[in-house]
Amino acid sequence: MNTQRVVLIPAYEPDDGLIRLVQEMRSCGMEVILVDDGSSEDAQEVFRRASDQAMILRHTKNKGKGASLRTGLDWILHHFGGEYTVVTMDADGQHLPKDAVRVLSQAESEPGTLVLGSRRFQGKVPFKSRFGNSLTRTVFRLSTGVSLQDTQTGLRAFSSDLIPILLSVRGDRYEYEMNVLTAFAKTGRRIREVPIETVYLNDNRSSHFHVIRDSFLIYKELLKFSAASFASFLLDYGLYALFMLFSHSLVLSNLLARLISASFNYTINRTIVFEDRGDIGRSLLSYFLLSVGILAAGTLGLKLLVSVLSVHYLLAKIAVEMILFFTSYFVQKRWIFPGKEALS
Repeated sequence: MNTQRVVLIPAYEPDDGLIRLVQEMRSCGMEVILVDDGSSEDAQEVFRRASDQAMILRHTKNKGKGASLRTGLDWILHHFGGEYTVVTMDADGQHLPKDAVRVLSQAESEPGTLVLGSRRFQGKVPFKSRFGNSLTRTVFRLSTGVSLQDTQTGLRAFSSDLIPILLSVRGDRYEYEMNVLTAFAKTGRRIREVPIETVYLNDNRSSHFHVIRDSFLIYKELLKFSAASFASFLLDYGLYALFMLFSHSLVLSNLLARLISASFNYTINRTIVFEDRGDIGRSLLSYFLLSVGILAAGTLGLKLLVSVLSVHYLLAKIAVEMILFFTSYFVQKRWIFPGKEALS
């Protein structure tokens, strides 16, 4: 297939390995675009030496990987014509040129498909990398229904028609790549994985992933949901205990407490957690049906624990709420508040 091939590499404080990577990708007949994401003066010699074989785009200050990818994609969109395919790579040497070629070739054979270079995490892999990918893989599968082996890979290839879509996805740092996968999964766009080698240099010390900041950005929706749910739980639990004190009716107390806390929870989730801008009537009806289901399941669970298993009614309430928490999150994320990304 006679299409142009473009390599996009965001780089922050790179070493000489970036120069070798640029040379290798050029030898494969590819155009190379580097984005200097606000690197220090010490790194400028690397970019100067790479500039003979690559186009250098610059951020005056560090903006993050997601912002760098969008800067590169926007430049490519406005400077390349005809049909072309783009492959994104990390600058730290953890993506092999041969794997980049394989992933890019797959994208050429499947226009409109996002192709991922998928690591298998075998052999000596840093614990935080293995654990992080396992966690994001599980959350992604539960929230989207799509199963992927490697949700954190930066080796991705796609045909040029997908660039406007990728530019519409939010996120300036590492969360951007997860947001892309979520947006594609929600809209039913094709994602394919191609196995690649798992490479970690010096126990992944060259990574600029900030554990606290970037983990928060990746999981912030779930964290916000957790906070909103906890606040709703406190309201629900307090009202439940109060109503039980006066009515001594398990069903009535649970029903009244749930109705009040559900109204509070819907408002918080729609406006703050999922930032939903869709039809309020549809989401309200869907949330009502979910609440009815949760209420029924919660009440049956309480009856089982308290009446059959003789668990204290306050402990039973905690156990039931913990079980229903993740069910509620994933139903709301997938169907009730399907997201703020509108991909066309």
